Amino acid sequence: MENWDEVRTAYQVARMGTVSGAAEVLGVHHATVIRHIDAIETRLGVKLFQRHARGYTPTESGQDLLRVAQATDDQFSQLVGRLKGQGEEVSGELVVTSLSSMSHLLVPVLTEFQQMHPGLVIRYLTGERLFRLEYGEAHVALRAGNAPDQPDNVVQPFLKQKIGLFASQSYVDQHGMLKGVDDLKNHQFVGTDNPDSRAPFNKWLREHTTEETIIFRCSDGVAMQEAVMAGAGIGFMSMWEASRRPALVKMMDPQADWEGSLWLVTHVDLHRTNKVQSFLSFLKERAKAWQQ
Repeated sequence: MENWDEVRTAYQVARMGTVSGAAEVLGVHHATVIRHIDAIETRLGVKLFQRHARGYTPTESGQDLLRVAQATDDQFSQLVGRLKGQGEEVSGELVVTSLSSMSHLLVPVLTEFQQMHPGLVIRYLTGERLFRLEYGEAHVALRAGNAPDQPDNVVQPFLKQKIGLFASQSYVDQHGMLKGVDDLKNHQFVGTDNPDSRAPFNKWLREHTTEETIIFRCSDGVAMQEAVMAGAGIGFMSMWEASRRPALVKMMDPQADWEGSLWLVTHVDLHRTNKVQSFLSFLKERAKAWQQ
């Protein structure tokens, strides 16, 4: 890109949603913002924004530009901090992503970290899809399963996740306790709707029982937990999550071949920034209590 000012302007318009908001952040006249947006759209030959009465909304192309520009802006901010001798400052946005089932663990940590750094805005993104760190969609990702192998990512082993089989008391009252592996065929289970799930416990369940016994299927972990609590069937749950729900009945103790690995993933371009390193150190320290 020949003109970084235009990219930076488009980035701020995407962030703020209005020309006036971007102009205030950049310290320029709103006419300059409009001129930069028109120039970059002409140069690229695509529309980056949909204009409407309330402001500017990024198109798909605009979202792509926003992700790349955000990552670049983070790197420039870190460089400026070092040059000014202010490299210890933690500010701007910190984007963290994980499975939604980890939110009860991560939200308190993120809240405390933000309170330590009032200039920081936390964006906590949850879901089943993998957010693309190479496009600046997140600074830090917590991922489960096999070690992530995307190029240009820094992957660190984080924690082992112990998994047990649980049911509600209402399920036990109706169907009785699970009496070992041989009794699996006589019970009903809550499971994932994805038959290709690589989670060790999901693979184990499909290997040791029939598809017909998995009578309640969900697309994410939080929904599966709620289904187990409602009595829909027996389901897997992390010991961390189960400890928050004393009404659950343990049907089988954790087994080694159900255990999952958690990984900390960052992109190589942002891994060494003070913001990312500060958060990783803080998270690792707070996570020590999760294993107790």
